[in-house]
Amino acid sequence: MKTTETLVWIIYDIVADKPRGRIAKLCKEAGLYRVQKSVFLGTIERNRLDELRLQVEEQIDPEVDSVYIFPLCESDFRKVVVLGQAFDKRLVTDQVRALFL
Repeated sequence: MKTTETLVWIIYDIVADKPRGRIAKLCKEAGLYRVQKSVFLGTIERNRLDELRLQVEEQIDPEVDSVYIFPLCESDFRKVVVLGQAFDKRLVTDQVRALFL
């Protein structure tokens, strides 16, 4: 059976605290891993990603906030280059570290 999951990065810059917190909670509830304070990474079913996008869109102020959703295939993800202190070590789980090995 073909998987409907996709690997995704969600990166955001949200001005107000409450919507920023709500978006972080939505990402965690969707099963994504926090890799920096405003960066999440993980696999998610495509339908769930569409739902998450709509939920996030409801939380932001499009005049001042920005959210980037980058779906990647696994072969493209393997080409990601990480330099320096790319991840907040207090936030990154072993599952995320394993993706980069």
